[in-house]
Amino acid sequence: MVLMVMIARATDGLPLAASLQDDEQSGRGMLDYQNQAKMLFKKLTPNSPARCSIETGQYVFHYIIENDVCHLVLCERGFSKKTAFTFLEEMSSEFMSQHGHKVSQATRPYSCIEFDTYIQKLRRQYSDQRGRRHLHQLREDLNDVQRIMMENIDDVLQRGTALSDLENKATGLSSLSKSYHKDAQYLNMRSTFAKIAAGGVLTLVILLYFFVF
Repeated sequence: MVLMVMIARATDGLPLAASLQDDEQSGRGMLDYQNQAKMLFKKLTPNSPARCSIETGQYVFHYIIENDVCHLVLCERGFSKKTAFTFLEEMSSEFMSQHGHKVSQATRPYSCIEFDTYIQKLRRQYSDQRGRRHLHQLREDLNDVQRIMMENIDDVLQRGTALSDLENKATGLSSLSKSYHKDAQYLNMRSTFAKIAAGGVLTLVILLYFFVF
């Protein structure tokens, strides 16, 4: 079943909407996974897969990125992958219909939180086994789920950290390179002045030799 839903702007990870299980006890247990989802949103780049499944403990994140919006669900491992992505496609289409015009203008988290009403309705629909089979028949060709990348949450988050470290190191090397370039220019200038001064002294000595002696 779908345990958690989160929607965020892909460009900067700003959460736009979210929905947890109605059960209060389960909702409290989802806090760690909600934080993981927020970290995942921050790691997304233009080169990130548009569709991906990410294992995390006993659950799996599934997400799609469409129209600069990341739609993510947390499901039990036994939940059908095809159903999860059908759910995401359905939700993405409705979200853009209702709130697509707000995405680029949003400045505060969860500015589309009223979309939870639709998410709850969709979750109830997908929890119905008969409805789920019907949706499978209607969307038989929705996604080739075998091609959707499967990753691990720790690998994804650590990879993002490694990329960040690499960017920092590259920035540091660039600064050092500029510093060395300036030092080299200064040394070349001093060398030039030294050569000019030496030539001047030599010329003066020659003139003195001929005119004095």
